[in-house]
Amino acid sequence: MAFRRSPAPPPVFPLEEASASSLAKAMAEGHATSEKLTDAYLARIESIDRHGPRLNSIIELNPEAVALAKTLDAERKAGHLRGPLHGLPVLIKDNIATGDRMSTTAGSLALHGVRAVRDAHVAKRLRDAGAVILGKTNLSEWANIRSTRSTSGWSGRGGLTRNPYALDRSTSGSSSGTGAAIAASLAAFGVGTETDGSIVSPSSINGLVGLKPTVGRVSRDGIIPIAHSQDTAGPMTRTVADAALLYAALAGPDAADPVTLGAPAVGEPQMSPDALKGVRLGVARAYFTRFDEADAVIDKAIDKLRALGAEIVDDAALPSRSYRDAELSVLLHELKHDLALWLRTFAPHAPVQTLADVIAFNEAHREQEMPWFGQELFQQAQALGGLDSPAYTEALARCIQGSRAEGLDKVFEGQRLDAVIAPTGGVAWLIDPTAGDHFGSSFAGPAAVAGYPHLTVPAGFVRGLPIGLSFVGPAWSEWRLLAMGQAFEQATRHRRAPKYVKRSVPL
Repeated sequence: MAFRRSPAPPPVFPLEEASASSLAKAMAEGHATSEKLTDAYLARIESIDRHGPRLNSIIELNPEAVALAKTLDAERKAGHLRGPLHGLPVLIKDNIATGDRMSTTAGSLALHGVRAVRDAHVAKRLRDAGAVILGKTNLSEWANIRSTRSTSGWSGRGGLTRNPYALDRSTSGSSSGTGAAIAASLAAFGVGTETDGSIVSPSSINGLVGLKPTVGRVSRDGIIPIAHSQDTAGPMTRTVADAALLYAALAGPDAADPVTLGAPAVGEPQMSPDALKGVRLGVARAYFTRFDEADAVIDKAIDKLRALGAEIVDDAALPSRSYRDAELSVLLHELKHDLALWLRTFAPHAPVQTLADVIAFNEAHREQEMPWFGQELFQQAQALGGLDSPAYTEALARCIQGSRAEGLDKVFEGQRLDAVIAPTGGVAWLIDPTAGDHFGSSFAGPAAVAGYPHLTVPAGFVRGLPIGLSFVGPAWSEWRLLAMGQAFEQATRHRRAPKYVKRSVPL
């Protein structure tokens, strides 16, 4: 009697550069399961993050990830799907509270081992949508608000994260770990947070798509804060389609964050290869890098946008950031207030309960917490008054006036623009813990201070280092920016996997 061999099970879907959409399709067709994807990503993390290139991008793995994946597989088998993210592994930044066995620390040893009392709204939405929270990513400690000469990607708890395109170069910050991990395909996609540049800059430098939503589109509840005026979470992904998928899951109202209740309905995506036809894009020449090779990449991108049907207004003459000092004043005032509120709400059992407590902890643990840079911004914040002080209210008014009425709104309305474009920033700089970051130019500020949406999409490379093209739009224009970004992405396909070059400069 002849026996027929059972067909071999299909291999786990290849992970490098795999889009979240393709992984979801593989699960729907039975070629993969959430458990197998989770196991495969954990093995990839072990190989690339913990060994091999040693990116050091993930600060903590979720001990419940495999069990969660098994539960989601069982739900799928029973015909119950929670949403389009069902079974997809995601990494989130370690300033987003999770009410599970993982700590929430913003990279600080002051909160090491401290578990939040409940999920942040962002984490809850991910779980409700069926995502597997695989772990938490390292970050620039306290989201890079501690010192004026910090090293992006370094935290006392997590150490230094390295750029997968060149291990001697910065990941930028503060969503450093998310940027490096997603660039290295260590999860289907990732969530970062931004106050001023912390999503778009590491996305650009790590060859990713990054979306900073309008402030109030994604709940800030449970995110260890810098400042409620500018803080938001957002997607960091390898494709625009994946950013749209993750954005749809994150966005929505939350009673715990009243600003979200006043936002218009999220709406539906309207992606089209013709999304750039007829749009008016203003070029913000004042925000170019002044590095000829990088600016040439962006000029080539502008030519492509024109070829795809966009009307280019060059130069849009967006004013420079005259409100920079006022912005810092706002951030430091709000930090002192908002951090204490987060600690009382999400970590009432933590050994630190105020900014003053954190400052004292850092002084007591100077060797571990301040080997390279200090905490002068924390000290400045601690010396300030409350949110009822004239210094704060006047600075906030200057920021709103300068970034909106005299800034983005002026060029949007005066020149009938759909978006403003510019290089997101320069190329990744060499890591220098002694002197700190050398980040150079950045287009993050206008949208960050105005609270408006900002999308960065890979635009090409300079000597093997990625550079991003930014699209900044009016409030609540995320879907339109994503449609523009996808049309550009699909016509150019600049995204390339990193090669983990050890040294980018000769000895």
